[in-house]
Amino acid sequence: MATQIHFGTSGWRAVMADEFTFANARRAVTGIARYVVSQKPAGARVIVGRDPRFLGETFCAMASEILIAHGITPLMIADPAPTPGISYAVIKEKADGAINFTASHNPPEYNGIKFSTPDGAPALPEVTKRIEAEIDASDASPGKPTSPGNAVTQQSLEPRAAYLARLKEIVDFKAIKKANVRIVFDPFWGAARGYSDALLREAGVDVATVHDCRDVLFGGHAPEPDDHLLEGCREQMRATGANLGIATDGDADRFGIVDADGTFFTPNYIVALLFDYLVESRSWKNGVAKSVATTNLINAVAKHHGVELHETPVGFKYIGELIKQDKIAIGGEESAGLSIRYHVPEKDGVLAGLLCCEMVAKRGKSLGQQLTELFAEVGSFYSLRENFHLTQEAMEKFTGKLRKEPGDLMGRKVTQVVRTDGLKLLFGDGSWVCYRLSGTEPVVRVYSEAGSKEGLGKLSAAAKQWIFE
Repeated sequence: MATQIHFGTSGWRAVMADEFTFANARRAVTGIARYVVSQKPAGARVIVGRDPRFLGETFCAMASEILIAHGITPLMIADPAPTPGISYAVIKEKADGAINFTASHNPPEYNGIKFSTPDGAPALPEVTKRIEAEIDASDASPGKPTSPGNAVTQQSLEPRAAYLARLKEIVDFKAIKKANVRIVFDPFWGAARGYSDALLREAGVDVATVHDCRDVLFGGHAPEPDDHLLEGCREQMRATGANLGIATDGDADRFGIVDADGTFFTPNYIVALLFDYLVESRSWKNGVAKSVATTNLINAVAKHHGVELHETPVGFKYIGELIKQDKIAIGGEESAGLSIRYHVPEKDGVLAGLLCCEMVAKRGKSLGQQLTELFAEVGSFYSLRENFHLTQEAMEKFTGKLRKEPGDLMGRKVTQVVRTDGLKLLFGDGSWVCYRLSGTEPVVRVYSEAGSKEGLGKLSAAAKQWIFE
């Protein structure tokens, strides 16, 4: 029986040589090709790109052959490219989509496929469902596609220069240089190598880079710029006296930020600070978006500035839609994805780090100082995300519990229930808990937030107790 290929919140991912095989990748690309042809029967052009993972070049070559067989011109990117750079190329080239071989921040044994639609955004559920249906249809009736009327050939595409030029339009590099901000950049052996640091060096900024070589094993761990994996960045910051550390994940759609004192700043705080900064520096007050699992500090900042708030399901594709409609100045998720007005409707970890450099330079204060001041203005917020692995039996029991309307959580009265994505319970003091089920394994993701560290500890304990009671 063929593997069921399912496109989740950010494409299809699986372990190489297990489910991510050449045969299954071929099935996935065939489904995408059939979908593209259904939207544009002739003359379609699709970008093909990748991160630096093992066999990426080979998967891209295979995808090119499949696209050509369906009469679609492949625009092949030779070198690893950041996901946001590919997104920008789709828009600039007026392409009919992009196939990106990447597993993003997942461990090195994984690979995956992201599909971007002609607007440069991650494919919405209605599109991925169509692609999955085309995969099933191709499985049911295998064979060569109908020969296209006009033969097509592969073309080359180099998206780096255009994407870097766009970032130079957005970020005030002169201000970073003027403030003498010293920076360490950690691309995690990923697709952003030669991007953030190249722009900063060109502007005359003092920047050091770590993990700046191709390593398909990403140092033996996931290419995820999270607190516990940023010690290499911190060491270089200490050695150079840097004011800021900026990092990107495997395909550079996510970011990790380290303050001058070595403190890791969670994405929740970075999105809130940058939102506040964009209102201040750009006077953008058209709106802000966050996923349901992202900090309510953003809600408080929105209220403070009189800006409309949009709360979306988890998945940046929903925020991307609001960027396309120019309804928001910035949109972000607690899982380290953000983008801004007039930019790509896709997560951009390169941009996030560079904007943090500008914010520190222009304000002349560390991130810690800025957060303290923001808390003084709008109130304090402390958040936590935890994963709980359940037995299949416990998972089924808890799934049933999530369908009910709880009046309280271990004695805490629930004042509002939100079902935008999963189950979010809000309490009278402004604290909240959100439960989301993994779609691929028996795991419950629990997001908690309270106004103090002590309150967060108690709330987290109650949230966990409710799962297992």
